[in-house]
Amino acid sequence: MKQGMDEFSIPTVDLSHLLRKDDDHGKKKAMELITQACSDYGFFQIMNHGVPLDLMKQALELSKTFFDYPDEEKRRSSPTSDAPLPAGYNRQPLHSPDKNEYFLVFPPHSSFDVYPQNPPQFREVAEEIFRHLSKTGLLLESIINECLGLRPNFLKEFNDDRSWDFMVALHYWAASENENNGITEHEDGNCITFVFQDEVGGLQVRKNGEWIPVIPAEGAIVVNIGDVIQVLSNKKFKSATHRVVRQERSRYSYAFFYNLQGDKWVEPLSEFTKEIGEAPKYRGFKYGEYQQLRVRNKSHPPSRPEDVIHITHYEITN
Repeated sequence: MKQGMDEFSIPTVDLSHLLRKDDDHGKKKAMELITQACSDYGFFQIMNHGVPLDLMKQALELSKTFFDYPDEEKRRSSPTSDAPLPAGYNRQPLHSPDKNEYFLVFPPHSSFDVYPQNPPQFREVAEEIFRHLSKTGLLLESIINECLGLRPNFLKEFNDDRSWDFMVALHYWAASENENNGITEHEDGNCITFVFQDEVGGLQVRKNGEWIPVIPAEGAIVVNIGDVIQVLSNKKFKSATHRVVRQERSRYSYAFFYNLQGDKWVEPLSEFTKEIGEAPKYRGFKYGEYQQLRVRNKSHPPSRPEDVIHITHYEITN
């Protein structure tokens, strides 16, 4: 387990220290590292997380096979119109600053079934990865709950509907000459996001005003805190600002979004406001409405960058 956080790396936490009953010292160090990372900028990596390495490799290989298919084959899994997000195969327009293609899926056996028929194992492997990452989400949620000093199981009870989670298989095209844009800088609007990537890299997180590359490590899963945790904790834990810079080679990755039910009301908890004499930094909002505003950012991009909706839309200014 990495013991410190310099300016040019993000911390890596060995979760086995948190799962062993006889390793109090290791657990204490791991919790301190996670707390510091979440307090500073909301990004860290985990190892020994329970997701089999061979399964992660297979998922990446199958997504590469799928994205190598002709457009006609990929479009057989086009988005469904009734899903809360465009499940299925999507391609960013060539004029978009975020030039990539992706395949979005919801939990196994959900009503938004748009898995491709080919490659044949894609569905089975993706569903297994989904189940593993859902368990990882529960584990990290409980760890964050403890790091924040909340009563046991508070976040689990608050966020008890797993049907809103979703996963995305992503392909970033190789950068052409004098071009490196991939996904523009942003924060995730959900609770926690998990990412595993191939060896190409390109993921970066902003720390102290600098962009720090997240160097691919075999078996590692990247964890970043989202806007919901930032608001609930009254900004004690930060929502990570990150981006993807396109590389000379195509990049493949998966992102799992540990989400929140759309009707949930989100506001700073009393543990971080009234009980400690702090003013709330955000006004409350319905989670689904915030997500609709974020989707509109993409479907109808504002003419001025400052009009793009971020969590600052709900920030209370003095």
